[in-house]
Amino acid sequence: MAMLEDLESLQFDYGMEEEDRSWLCVLGRFRGLMIKGCAHATFFCKLLRNLRQLLHEQHTSTDLETRSLDDTPADDELKVGIIGGGHLGKQLARVLLQLVPIPAERLRISTRRPETLDELQKLGVQCFYRNSRLVGWADVIFLCCLSSQLPHICSEIQTSLGKACIVYSFVAAVPIPRLNLLLNHTNILRPQYQCFEGFADIWGANKEIIAALQDPVILQATCPFSPAGGIILNIKWLEGLFYAALNVCTAEAMPHLPALQFMNELFLSVHDEDCGEDGASCPQFQLRDFVSKVYAKNLPRARPFPWFELTAVQLRETPLSRHLLTNTAVRNHLMHLYCDSFGISLTQEQQPVVSTGSPSQ
Repeated sequence: MAMLEDLESLQFDYGMEEEDRSWLCVLGRFRGLMIKGCAHATFFCKLLRNLRQLLHEQHTSTDLETRSLDDTPADDELKVGIIGGGHLGKQLARVLLQLVPIPAERLRISTRRPETLDELQKLGVQCFYRNSRLVGWADVIFLCCLSSQLPHICSEIQTSLGKACIVYSFVAAVPIPRLNLLLNHTNILRPQYQCFEGFADIWGANKEIIAALQDPVILQATCPFSPAGGIILNIKWLEGLFYAALNVCTAEAMPHLPALQFMNELFLSVHDEDCGEDGASCPQFQLRDFVSKVYAKNLPRARPFPWFELTAVQLRETPLSRHLLTNTAVRNHLMHLYCDSFGISLTQEQQPVVSTGSPSQ
């Protein structure tokens, strides 16, 4: 197949009339959105997995001081559910299995036609049609369904959603306030993308999504701050990631100072060339970067962070909003963390162009 990959007569656009070629940008945009969506979901799952590992290590260390090793909890690995087994759901499942990687026994899919997911079932992924059962099991739920199916799905899963379960919606036609209303749930993340004309199509029409995300050029174009390829991610999604991580710590009743230390370890652990050998010039998150100055001043040391409504975080300005927009060092660290999580190192010259603009909500 590799011998035929670049054969002109086998390309999608071979024989297409010139006046019809303008429609190719739509195909490229669709593919770019699919690649970016899968990349950002993968990054999110990697962060959650790493955070849960930090929490597990802390619990294990604490428990060993008070009880025997046999009483230590065995496993706290991330559990991911996907509702919808269409093109997006299947692509997302493959990407999460290979690039996070999520063990097959920790990934489950609920779809009206589980018999069409034979390939994933052979890998050990449970596929069935019972949305409420999936939601009751998972830590993260990805909504990969049609907008017309969403009201019925929400009515099915609403009562099974735990407070800490994160719902990650790919249903572009349904905005955050509507999702909040349908689910009666605030722990929701919804990436929003805006497309622009005049950018080169770099999304690699002949590559599988997993292969595309191992291409340094394509991967750098998926960076949250990058406008490359004509698709920009709303920066509020990145804020949602931070506050989602804080909610995970709060659900474990972790005092805010250790939680803040975890945020620095999780998000600022990959350094750029300006950090120096001792890392003295690296940025560090402070309490006031996430809550108001008044709240930070009056928060007792043993108290966890408050529970943050992710729906509100993505619709309003937060203390973190200005920090991400104005602090270049933080943005650089986040870009290096993003690429490093996919196994790619950035030099100063390779850093993607940063866009701090946010599409309208």
